[in-house]
Amino acid sequence: MSEAPESKPVGAGRQLLFLREEELRLAQDLLFFGYRDFTAGPDAILAELGMGRAHHRVLHFVGRRPGITVGDLLAILGITKQSLGRVLTPLVEEGYVTQAPGRNDRRQRLLSLTEKGEAMERRLFERQREWVMRAYREAGPVAVEGFRRVMLGLMGAEARAQLDRAQPAASPASPRSRSAA
Repeated sequence: MSEAPESKPVGAGRQLLFLREEELRLAQDLLFFGYRDFTAGPDAILAELGMGRAHHRVLHFVGRRPGITVGDLLAILGITKQSLGRVLTPLVEEGYVTQAPGRNDRRQRLLSLTEKGEAMERRLFERQREWVMRAYREAGPVAVEGFRRVMLGLMGAEARAQLDRAQPAASPASPRSRSAA
């Protein structure tokens, strides 16, 4: 099967057919169905353990930033302290996440994954990694960059700032490192 030739990006204001209502509704459908299928594998794993997507998000972001403060995690997730407590308490009690007092402010709680938590986060990541790798391979590098731009464009300024802060400091894929180039 031969690959389609790479197309060059179309300049602004040209061929705006993708801005018609039906095309925008298709984009919405694609986001809904893509997210449903992207999360199905991890959802099944989590359901076996009596957990859900909120637990997955906590494991993901604590795994991405070991030692993250509860306050920073709240800001990234955009949820209340009470909502986080309902998710974090069982993760701590079941040995997936540890809490430690802050280095400078003992009232702060620093969160990290335990070995058990790292293994669970890795297992969930591996399920989704296969989906992303397949989609990226099928789409090609130009489409992958376009996807990243579209996803960044869908985020508000605060979400983009949270994404930037959620990236490990030296990540080559972080928006910070790409925009600095």
